[in-house]
Amino acid sequence: MGLNNMSRSSTRGIFLSTVLLFSLVVITLPSNVYGEEISITNIALEETSLLELTNDSTKDVNTLRIWLGSDSNFKSYKTEKGWVGEKNSQGVIIFTSLESIKPGESVKFGVKTDKINSGINWKVLDSKDTQVATGVSIAKEISTVIKNPDQSSTNTGESMTDESIFRIIPEKPNVGSTIRVTGDNFGASQEFDFYIDTKKIGSFDTDENGHFMTTMKIPDEQKADRVDFKVKDKNGEEKKISLRVNEIENRIPISQNIPLTIKGIPDIVNRGDFLEIFGTGEPDSAITAEINTPEGNVINSRTAEIDSKGNWELDEPIIVALNAPFGNYSATISDGRDNRLIYWTVESDKKIVIVPVNLKFDPGEIMKFNGTALPNIPIELVLEDPFGKEIISDIIQIDDSGYIQYEFPTTQNTAEGTYTLIATQGKDKEFIYTGLGQLPTIPVNLEFDKLNYKTGETAIISLSGKASEIISLLIVDPSDKIKGDQVSITLQPDGRGAHLIVLDGFSAGVYTAIINKGSTESSEIFTVGLQTGSGEIDINTTKLEYHPGDPMLILGNTGANVLLTLTMSNPEGEEVKVKETFSDKDGKISEGSFRIPTDAKSGTWSINAKSGSNFDNVEVDVVTSSGEGMEVSAKDGGYNHGIGDTIRIKVFGAQSNVQIKIIAEDGEIIGETEGRITSAGVIDQLWPIPAETDPGTYTITVTNQMDYAETTYEISG
Repeated sequence: MGLNNMSRSSTRGIFLSTVLLFSLVVITLPSNVYGEEISITNIALEETSLLELTNDSTKDVNTLRIWLGSDSNFKSYKTEKGWVGEKNSQGVIIFTSLESIKPGESVKFGVKTDKINSGINWKVLDSKDTQVATGVSIAKEISTVIKNPDQSSTNTGESMTDESIFRIIPEKPNVGSTIRVTGDNFGASQEFDFYIDTKKIGSFDTDENGHFMTTMKIPDEQKADRVDFKVKDKNGEEKKISLRVNEIENRIPISQNIPLTIKGIPDIVNRGDFLEIFGTGEPDSAITAEINTPEGNVINSRTAEIDSKGNWELDEPIIVALNAPFGNYSATISDGRDNRLIYWTVESDKKIVIVPVNLKFDPGEIMKFNGTALPNIPIELVLEDPFGKEIISDIIQIDDSGYIQYEFPTTQNTAEGTYTLIATQGKDKEFIYTGLGQLPTIPVNLEFDKLNYKTGETAIISLSGKASEIISLLIVDPSDKIKGDQVSITLQPDGRGAHLIVLDGFSAGVYTAIINKGSTESSEIFTVGLQTGSGEIDINTTKLEYHPGDPMLILGNTGANVLLTLTMSNPEGEEVKVKETFSDKDGKISEGSFRIPTDAKSGTWSINAKSGSNFDNVEVDVVTSSGEGMEVSAKDGGYNHGIGDTIRIKVFGAQSNVQIKIIAEDGEIIGETEGRITSAGVIDQLWPIPAETDPGTYTITVTNQMDYAETTYEISG
């Protein structure tokens, strides 16, 4: 768990650590074909494969696409740092990266299938999405082809193979309805006929890759029964699917035709955006959608069934890739009756761009997120579970590369659902979604422009959720009663919205805003009329010793309905987190959003609570693993009756008792004592300053048989 800057070489063993029985297949493309050489090594153990792509060509490689035959499906996949994977509705996994694989470099990918696969097909693209090479990894037979961009086909001329597959959308068609038929791995640029049993109802051509997507109409006179849908070539060879054709139920009158629409893609899209795409169309049919780059190349093709009410939604959300080229994009959608063309622009106005490595993780996997943020500025990362509960938070210092990698390990018992990573850097905040055990959905998030308002001010609520969805808002007052009426809010096409609340008539106290969407809800607290500086402050933590990553609960007392600012500082006095909070109507303080950073250093950390001129401090010891060695701190220990002024010396990470020495600038040892270790590896020692000690800077050393540490302390006159 945490964030680091791993090199590519440090993640080479991402998938298979132990191979008891494996087959080794090496695919090397000939060096005399267009001067391009791509090799893929496949190490397989039953359903698990480790693919290593080595680029010995003259081009930079940015994309690898892999797919299986008709009898197998991908269950999961893993990538190296910097790469993002996406599995589309046709079962193709597309790996892309911001960092190109340059000539002479290699990268590894791990995949797991639902059964021992007969072969993995692959295609490699360069930084301009131009195909460099394509091939198939088969244990007994290897076939590879280099494709020149000017050549149109990689097919050998055979019209059908064992890998040829097609499907019908929807899978439960009706008599007289329009269906979509889509297939892969057929002969390239060839004509085929489509049959229902023995009746031919249409023809179509495959593209240069042996793929087709076409529209057919089931005849009105077709009997409702189980039939064979067939694809036949000109030699009479066929592939077939047996499905039941149903009677038409609850047919929507022609006068109620539903228009073809597409929603969920705003006019402006940013890298890393999470898009749930949906719309309307002809009931009980299907839509196809093709997304085109600014150059007009098709980069994504999806299909979706339209239900009996005329609604459709893509099975999987789309994450805009971190390396998506900027510019104007378009999508063409069709339901067999009508076509629509929409446009949008990919821009870069986000300062935080983070995406999950996978849209869906399996329980027990490590959730991984990659991206970028502003360099050399700390970023706060908070992960919320499907119930909106914070389960981890961290504050990370970003280096000058701006690169972010964040991980969260899961177990088989970790709750399944949508997880939200909230990234905050200064005034910028982004929400990133991924799923555990299922695909993610976009929850509704709300945020106020500030915590406390004066009576009569206007509160601004910023909302984010699924594009164009309708949500409801209600306010709960300090006495837990609903204030006013429930309000309905429609989000904008980009999934964002805003709502204003005029706070006339709001008495002082703590309020809760609740957003409802179906059976789920989100809430946020805001306050009205709270003041600062009312009464003394007394705060404490629930324990005095913490480890990196530990959550911290801060409790306390002060006046009723008081605004406070809590500040966490590290041993060097640097502010790590600042949070505005409040006391309740009984003067109780309770704040649980603080957590010791995972990269925290050993030492004495402090929490300051301030309201007006009133304040209080509490100190805690942060103890890291003993393997990091000892650290020592020295500060004013105050006046101790009977021994006078003291220095408080703390040692962290010790594995045994230590010898403490206080040394003057001329090297004279003016004091020496033994420090005894606690069970937590902390030594806390008061040393009395002799009355005749001269002002100056003194060195404090601590030693034992295994380690050494030192610090300095200034004694004033």
